[in-house]
Amino acid sequence: MSAPRPNVRRGPRRRRSGRRRSGRRRSGSGGLIVTTVVAAVLAIGVVGSLVALALGAGSTPPRADAVPGMTDPIVESSRIDAVPMPADRSISSLADPDWVAVIAGRTGIPIRPLSAYAGAALRLADEQPGCHLEWTTLAAVGRVETVHATIFDSVLDDDGRSSPAIVGIALDGDGVLAVDDTDGGALDGDTRWDRAVGPMQFIPSTWALVGADGNADGVADAQQIDDAVLTAGRYLCAHERDLSTATDWVAAVRSYNPNTEYNDDVADFADRYARSANGEDGREQ
Repeated sequence: MSAPRPNVRRGPRRRRSGRRRSGRRRSGSGGLIVTTVVAAVLAIGVVGSLVALALGAGSTPPRADAVPGMTDPIVESSRIDAVPMPADRSISSLADPDWVAVIAGRTGIPIRPLSAYAGAALRLADEQPGCHLEWTTLAAVGRVETVHATIFDSVLDDDGRSSPAIVGIALDGDGVLAVDDTDGGALDGDTRWDRAVGPMQFIPSTWALVGADGNADGVADAQQIDDAVLTAGRYLCAHERDLSTATDWVAAVRSYNPNTEYNDDVADFADRYARSANGEDGREQ
């Protein structure tokens, strides 16, 4: 399970009263206040789902090989189900590049991570169709965690790997959970405490259990965007969750990080991306 990590809703913030070292506090009750999240569910006009919109732009993206000769990059998801999902391709190659370009322009999400978010949604639609994971949820998590792999001046190289590597603060109990080192510093360079790593911020012990190979190179690398996003998608879909329901969507995001503000931020960005993708106001600034 991912642990609370730096606040990156709009980039690293200065320290606030009641916060330490930019780490997130858990709510005093240890539970999740779902009122804001459920309000966001209802605000976009879809009862029981945060981002399952009727328009193709906001739902499952079209596959690159789905509709031969397709000229309109924005198509309904019902047109992509006839083509078997390739298991030996990088997830970033699965979404139609024209669709990715259009949605990147509408939302402000960089093309490389957007390709991973969309591709992971397509892969999960094939692997776990009952999960109903939308690319907007993955994009929202990626935005809140690392501003789409750009936090700490990191960039994605030609292989989709964070450079420099993204490593969070020490989980030493000072305003965050205390997590003793579990990997001998192999992933995070810290032999005393664990630190969340990569574009989707997994702690080493979680990555060791669920790390996935999203770019089909035979290696599960927490710093590689395709690997990290596919892992995040499978993590959110665990326990046979149906993310088209508000209850399971909240449970999924809470499993990633139980902090109330974190959950509200993810809901906010998922809603914003869904609206932007469908031509409404809400583009990333």
